[in-house]
Amino acid sequence: MTDLNAPDTAKAGTTPGASGSPDAPASLAARLNQAQPYALGLFRIVVGLLFACHGASSLFGVLGGSAVPAGTWPGWYAAVIQLGAGILVLAGVGTRSAAFLASGSMAYAYFKVHQPESLLPIQNGGESAAMFCWAFALLVFTGPGALALDRLFGAGETTAAKAREERGAPVAA
Repeated sequence: MTDLNAPDTAKAGTTPGASGSPDAPASLAARLNQAQPYALGLFRIVVGLLFACHGASSLFGVLGGSAVPAGTWPGWYAAVIQLGAGILVLAGVGTRSAAFLASGSMAYAYFKVHQPESLLPIQNGGESAAMFCWAFALLVFTGPGALALDRLFGAGETTAAKAREERGAPVAA
């Protein structure tokens, strides 16, 4: 049985790696691993901003949205969660907790509002609810990444987790 991931060095004149050096893919992977916290931080910022804008448009009628009457269930409460959790995730303050709340609210929105219309998100208009739900679920497990206010204050992660991230070591289960 052959390993499909192993480079084929049996052919004459071929060496693994795009640049001709045997360790080129490893160096690319190492550079990507070093950038991973920053990419995750940027992902968190964008998702938080979009979620906060969605909440602001529902609460205040800005950004092309229409305001939901105060206190109405579930729309007004969902908008408050969207604005509050979106701002916290955007800033990187209590990211895991805010993302957990946001993910749950989007799961509720999908299954209570969209899914009864039709099974698939493309048919029931629930694409954004499904995408936000899974994006926030990812942030629950990955944490805030780089550029989070929690990191400035030293809160949110243990010393061992920070050391693992700095080394680029994978998190063991």
